[in-house]
Amino acid sequence: MEWKEFTAKTVDEALTNAMLEIGTTADNLEYEIIEKESSGFFGMFSKPARIKVRLKLSIENKARKFLEDVLDAMNINAKIDIAYNKENEMLEINIEGEDMGVLIGKRGQTLDSLQYLVSLVVNKDSDRYIKVKLDTENYRERRKETLENLARNIAHKVRKTKKSIALEPMNPYERRIIHSALQNDKYVETYSEGEEPYRKVIIGYKKQAHESRAKYGKNVSKNYKKDYKKEHKETKENLPTEIV
Repeated sequence: MEWKEFTAKTVDEALTNAMLEIGTTADNLEYEIIEKESSGFFGMFSKPARIKVRLKLSIENKARKFLEDVLDAMNINAKIDIAYNKENEMLEINIEGEDMGVLIGKRGQTLDSLQYLVSLVVNKDSDRYIKVKLDTENYRERRKETLENLARNIAHKVRKTKKSIALEPMNPYERRIIHSALQNDKYVETYSEGEEPYRKVIIGYKKQAHESRAKYGKNVSKNYKKDYKKEHKETKENLPTEIV
């Protein structure tokens, strides 16, 4: 944020005006006094205080400035809430506004891409890695529930037909949700097949798992535990902005 001047009767009043206009607290601002207030002779010819103010370059402010520019370019009027979780070293961002579907995109691809870009911005020149979770309209949780329901429905079909079913290609984070949802199922197992970005989860009947692997080729993982760990690792390496 560029420097902006504020004028008031006193320096404190000018700083208060700056906080109200920018929408933050004094801890997030840096300011310089251009001219202090003066009372003048018998209160006459008094001069107001002048200061210049800008946001500190904190992690939160980096993210906010970037998102504000992106949303302005997309002609989206929205509220941005940002909170930094020190314990998990995660920046949690929620965007509220009308017609957030354009921000989510097909299967969350636009939201994922924007989240990744925010991660690049906040971690540039940083001495530690900060994870970023970007959400709107509770999409992340809704998507997780959708994938878990999908996993259970497909597993039920696999148990009935005893035939493996391949899901559509998913990113490592979403594949891990499928693996996790079915990890304790007695009748099916999950494993992944293919190369990114077309890698997909296979849900197979346990008693015929070796047949499923033969069908889907050598790229199929040999067992769930190794595959879960692989997806977890890929989530960290390839999608650093997801919750891992």
